[in-house]
Amino acid sequence: MKEKTDRLISQNKKAYHDYFIEETFQAGVSLTGTEVKSMRAGRCNIKEAYIRIEGGSAFIDGMHISPYSHGNIFNGDPVRRRRLLLNRREINRLRAGVTQEGYTIVPVRAYFSRSYVKIDIALAKGKKLYDKREALAKKTVDRNVQRQFAMRV
Repeated sequence: MKEKTDRLISQNKKAYHDYFIEETFQAGVSLTGTEVKSMRAGRCNIKEAYIRIEGGSAFIDGMHISPYSHGNIFNGDPVRRRRLLLNRREINRLRAGVTQEGYTIVPVRAYFSRSYVKIDIALAKGKKLYDKREALAKKTVDRNVQRQFAMRV
């Protein structure tokens, strides 16, 4: 039996700093052939991307996929709007979450699952400045405790 192998293309570490991640979903992405080839080369950036739900579909805006070097006329706009492939139940759940105050949908990581491009998106609540400071202080304390423990062993 083959193990599940996911190859990371891009991830949005800043999302974990700026938001409390409540729930994550796996979504496929509707891409052209040259976009997939460019993503295989790792030429994708999701840091400034955001997700919108319009009608019965979810779209990702601001995801930058660099033009494929051998793509000539088939290369499209690098930051065009791309459709996310989610089922109806997931879209309704995301729509209900976004209507609450302070919630948004952010892309967390893009990766290959077998030969398909997938994006993990998260229903997230924005952190306040004091939440960010508190998380950073906790991380520093944990790091110091780990160092002290490693020195004793």
